[in-house]
Amino acid sequence: MVESGTRHFRLMRWGLLPSWVKDPRGFTLLINARSETVLEKPAFKNAIRRRRGLIPADGYYEWKAEGGRKQPYFIHRADGTPLGFAALFETWAGPNGEEVDTVAIVTAAASEDLAALHDRVPVTITPRDFERWLDSRGDEIDAILPLMTAPRIGEFVWHPVSTRVNRVANDDDQLLLPVSAEEMAAEAEAMKPKKAARKVAAGSADDGQGSLF
Repeated sequence: MVESGTRHFRLMRWGLLPSWVKDPRGFTLLINARSETVLEKPAFKNAIRRRRGLIPADGYYEWKAEGGRKQPYFIHRADGTPLGFAALFETWAGPNGEEVDTVAIVTAAASEDLAALHDRVPVTITPRDFERWLDSRGDEIDAILPLMTAPRIGEFVWHPVSTRVNRVANDDDQLLLPVSAEEMAAEAEAMKPKKAARKVAAGSADDGQGSLF
């Protein structure tokens, strides 16, 4: 984000809360802002003009249904460089003077290759356009409209990763590494529910009705 002409890092809560919300307990947090409607939606139309930011990342995860389960994939730039998600932020002020900084990611319709995983993708801003995206000193919004698009075909690549990423308690570098087909099959087998074996008393016949004692 930019304040007084200088870039700053700021910790924010994911899930935008518009400043006009009276009681956040009755409002669903907005984690994504669709690029096609961001200029008209009441929750975003002020932020897109005045409060734009960047979320730095190495990549992101997406899940695809495969063989009756959801396989996670790590998606990143083909050249391996970090990226900046296009973001909008708001500072919500409560009746007791409390303030909460909240943020949402701008999304666009996926390009043909990334659509194999999901029909929507985060909008990413290239380093050469950082200043253009962050500069909200003027009233011209047309300058940033061309930036709110999906990555070009081939700009991003992806690979399957361990289903360990499904647990928030897991947070290590191994979650970024690709897994082989054999490892994926082993994880799928481990996730299958185990059938409980029925015990039959020695020397007794099982009549199919079980025993209470």
